[in-house]
Amino acid sequence: MTSTSHQLYAILLRDIRVSLRIGGGALTGVLFFLAVITLMPFALGPDLALLRRIGPAILWLGALLASLLAVDRLFADDQADGSLDLLLTGRAPLELVAVAKALAHWLTTGLPLVIVSPLLGLMLNLEPYAIGVVALTLLVGTPALTFIGLIGAALGVAMRRGGLLLPILILPPAIPVLIFGVSAANSALIGPVPFGAPFTILCALTLFSMVIGPFAAAATLRHGLE
Repeated sequence: MTSTSHQLYAILLRDIRVSLRIGGGALTGVLFFLAVITLMPFALGPDLALLRRIGPAILWLGALLASLLAVDRLFADDQADGSLDLLLTGRAPLELVAVAKALAHWLTTGLPLVIVSPLLGLMLNLEPYAIGVVALTLLVGTPALTFIGLIGAALGVAMRRGGLLLPILILPPAIPVLIFGVSAANSALIGPVPFGAPFTILCALTLFSMVIGPFAAAATLRHGLE
């Protein structure tokens, strides 16, 4: 293993450990996701048909909001303890460092949302097939939310006081992911649009964000922290 690979692996493991510790943000996202899905039936009333019809949208909206909770920690903690300067001057390319940090964030924040979504789908009266389809769309789409959040987190650090602006920065580019994620789930359940069309676009959005996100975040950090 080269020194660069070793550094990236160390960053990945460190971020995972930080996220999993108390107050790290991983559990917070799952609890927030659970709270949103639990409160929706109380807000909408005992209409099981309505819950079944809008269940995919509720799950996707909850996942989007939950993913925003810890995204500011992607670079803010590193800036606070001074390790961000070491990352900027390290041997590993900053783009690959951003990929490692985004992967750690998704493994501890996005993936748990996908895992618990089948259980929460039962609370929304979704059928097993519908639960599987929604979980698949979340599995494909949540990485896009992470890499979009990566850019927002870099902008927040570069702006010094951008924490409150993060939702404003992240939500507009995340809306297409939400639209096509919900559209893919609904098309598989009720049609009339074939499932493949919106699902393919969702995959394309994820791949696009995974390519653009690290480069945009790295460029933002370099120019913002000069």
